[in-house]
Amino acid sequence: MEYNFTEVERKWRDYWANNKTFKAENQSDKPKYYVLDMFPYPSGAGLHVGHPLGYIASDIISRYKRLKGFNVLHPMGYDAFGLPAEQYAIQTGQHPAITTEQNINRYREQLDNIGFSFDWDREVRTSNPDFYKWTQWIFIKLFHSWYNKDSDKAEDIKTLISEFEKNGNKNVNAASDEVSIFSSDDWKALNEKEQQTMLLNYRLAFLSDTMVNWCPQLGTVLANEEVKDGFSERGGYPVVRKLMKQWSLRISAYADRLLNDLKDIDWSPSIKEIQENWIGRSEGSSLRFKVEGLKYEIEVFTTRPDTIFGATFITLAPEHELVDKITTSDCKKSVDEYVQYSKSRSERDRMADVKKITGQFTGAYAIHPFTNEKIQIWVGDYVLANYGTGAVMAVPAHDTRDYAFANYFNLPIVEVVSGGDISKEAYDAKEGKLVNSDFLNGLDVKDAIKKIIEKIEEKGLGKGKVNYRLRDAIFSRQRYWGEPFPIYYKDGIPYTLDEKDLPLELPEVDAYLPTESGEPPLARAKNWVTKDGYPLETNTMPGWAGSSWYYLRYMDAHNKDAFVSKDAVNYWQDVDLYIGGAEHATGHLLYVRFWTKFLYDLGLIPNIEPAKKLINQGMILGVSKFVTIISIEQEVEETGEIPLVNILVNPDFPEKYFNVKYTKQTSRVPIDLVIEENNKSFFDKLGLEKFSENVNPFCDWTFNGFEFFESNMIEHEDYAFKENYFGDENRVEAIPVIEKMSKSKWNVITPDDIITKYGADCLRLYEMFLGPLELPKPWNTNGIEGVSKFIRKLWRLYHDTNNNFEVSDLPPTPADLKILHKTIKKTEEDMERFSFNTSVSSFMICVNELTDLKCNKRAILEPLAIIIAPYAPFVAEELWSLLGHKESITYATFPQWKEEFIVDQSFDYPISINGKTRVKISLPLNLTKEEITKEVMSKEEVLKLLDGKSPKNIIVVPNRIVNIVV
Repeated sequence: MEYNFTEVERKWRDYWANNKTFKAENQSDKPKYYVLDMFPYPSGAGLHVGHPLGYIASDIISRYKRLKGFNVLHPMGYDAFGLPAEQYAIQTGQHPAITTEQNINRYREQLDNIGFSFDWDREVRTSNPDFYKWTQWIFIKLFHSWYNKDSDKAEDIKTLISEFEKNGNKNVNAASDEVSIFSSDDWKALNEKEQQTMLLNYRLAFLSDTMVNWCPQLGTVLANEEVKDGFSERGGYPVVRKLMKQWSLRISAYADRLLNDLKDIDWSPSIKEIQENWIGRSEGSSLRFKVEGLKYEIEVFTTRPDTIFGATFITLAPEHELVDKITTSDCKKSVDEYVQYSKSRSERDRMADVKKITGQFTGAYAIHPFTNEKIQIWVGDYVLANYGTGAVMAVPAHDTRDYAFANYFNLPIVEVVSGGDISKEAYDAKEGKLVNSDFLNGLDVKDAIKKIIEKIEEKGLGKGKVNYRLRDAIFSRQRYWGEPFPIYYKDGIPYTLDEKDLPLELPEVDAYLPTESGEPPLARAKNWVTKDGYPLETNTMPGWAGSSWYYLRYMDAHNKDAFVSKDAVNYWQDVDLYIGGAEHATGHLLYVRFWTKFLYDLGLIPNIEPAKKLINQGMILGVSKFVTIISIEQEVEETGEIPLVNILVNPDFPEKYFNVKYTKQTSRVPIDLVIEENNKSFFDKLGLEKFSENVNPFCDWTFNGFEFFESNMIEHEDYAFKENYFGDENRVEAIPVIEKMSKSKWNVITPDDIITKYGADCLRLYEMFLGPLELPKPWNTNGIEGVSKFIRKLWRLYHDTNNNFEVSDLPPTPADLKILHKTIKKTEEDMERFSFNTSVSSFMICVNELTDLKCNKRAILEPLAIIIAPYAPFVAEELWSLLGHKESITYATFPQWKEEFIVDQSFDYPISINGKTRVKISLPLNLTKEEITKEVMSKEEVLKLLDGKSPKNIIVVPNRIVNIVV
């Protein structure tokens, strides 16, 4: 019978589900192996072929480890809270839970079709109250904890209160906001509200006024990674910087540990480097500058205090609290306008855009603490409010950004470290002799830094300190669809709910928008108060709240008494292999490390890192094809530009998807067109009056007459395009562009289409075959035919010429064994390197070679099914069943390769006569020269070539050649 993948895959999907084949046990005599995927946010669009890449890789490892005798935990769940579902709810009025459930069902169907070996009994959803009860519980633990720098860990806030009662805070070495020293009597004299307000300076979860990325259209705060070029990543809405009261988590307390512990985990060097830079540890000194004529002082932090004599101006971040206080009246208008402009740029944009130089003089001056000279105070958005003190002493001769700023605004540049040419560029190397620096002259940089810090501390101007770029994580979102905070307010002070009252579930609201007064959507809820009438927090937690600990919940997904039991977490410990996108380096991957260390500090889990090994899968790129129409007839009166229209076509399904986009120059701006099917006057309707950028972002119609050709040409069967649009009758080139696969780019290929046409095994094998897992690669459906042929060829190995199952019990030949054992060895080596593409190649070579040998021996084909099973589980299960096995191949034993079968036992000697190779003869490797000569001269084919002539000499080089001289 021919291989019917549709029937076979349906059969084994049902079998795995009904028999819970992939169920993991929390206790086992087997060694444990925990494989985790970054769980998906279930969007309405479902999966495209790029999404399963990492899942397929993790599934291959999971299936392989089971075959190697491991107890494997391979779970899946859904990051189910988030902005997209809420935005859809705002547009339609439908509860986000409904669309989330629909999207999850769609994802589950697709995941099952691909054949993943997930233990679905452990599924988690962050939007399920049974899950977010424990997210709220962890938040309460964070609220009631402080970070003791002496013990270098988080501790219960009660220990801090006890210290305050005994000695005040003079001996407290905590990660905290700046707090004045107070005595035990001072503490006892405070009322409850004052004490609770003081404790907020120390809590790991705290409420404070914070500069945030505020998006008015979305009605919420956005994380830095959610903002690009001053616009929200989702929706493209303007984002401004705004001071708001927000919940934050004191991740900065863990900065050193997050940095130092990177050395102990097997993560990619690029991810480690990104996190190292994001944490940004730097040693230096604080230093205060007095403002001329005012009572204010500006504190800066600098890693190069040795360059103090080269400080020629001060630059404040636009958000700095002193900007408004020190700006003179004649500069106020221009400074206010500049500050307003800066609010539209995110911190990430300001850091990245080094070429864009902007700033404004405040009219105020600072007094240099060592020379007493006046230096100008400027505002510049290259300085960040949340880094250091939000102010820098600008030393343009020895800092690149200060140098560009000074050159642009014609400010003084003074060399204080020799070794560079400051007429051309800043010299920022930490080497050279100090010049123009009074008592520092002649010192090396290292010695100068030490001496100037001593002087700064001696004069009471500041002190040596360590600083971090890492900022505390803003934890509030002004959204509905998220975890409610377990917080209520009494006299404006936050208190946590009793743990027995968890979960605090999301209330019903009449709309998912902020209130008319600008409060978050939860403020719309009726009776959103405690049983005692205290108001509850109306913000919700961000999406990363649940994803910071979900790996632990998988270990014990249905525990009603704890977020994870001691037994479960002590057995599974941590993730052995984590696969997900590198784009989460400074978001999720940093937060999950932070939460893990916090839970470890409290003695709740045994591990200080969430995952031993992390692999970032590359992106599968889509291929978009464009036809560009240049309208000669239409002119744009406002700009004089020629309008361009791109037809964006999905190359794999041109008969289904067409999209027209109006573009000026290189930008793509979606338009709305209503086009009737096969309307021959289509291009006559491309006048500017047809363009509408804000109505419906995409149009979708069928143009059945179009066809693709290998030359990337498109033509319509009965319509000749106007020459002034296309220039060449009815043929036009479609330009391929390789870019991110996205629904918005109309280049999406869904796994459903591939599975329907080729089967899930083919999809799995092909995605691995495309190239190394970590690298990006373009999708090309044309290449999938070869993989499909391979699967059919594999199937035919187990069947006779009449397509009847036939496997022989004859013993295998040395050639059979060599092919098999080489493949087993290669597969094992590839698994250890996560080199899946080369394994697929070796499978193809193996099947081809066995086919050439006409090998259908059970001793070869049975282990072959096992080694292919992790990659192509459906066909492997069916072949295993046909081989007579009653149980799933999942728990078979992975075969061991043997050196004796791989090492060659014979050598094909080229036999030369008078230096010309005439024939090859296979002889055992262990023969002596005399035995080789005897064997060669006994062969009929050699005697025939000699034609009765006697050799004058026979030259034998063992394992290389035999040359007969006649």
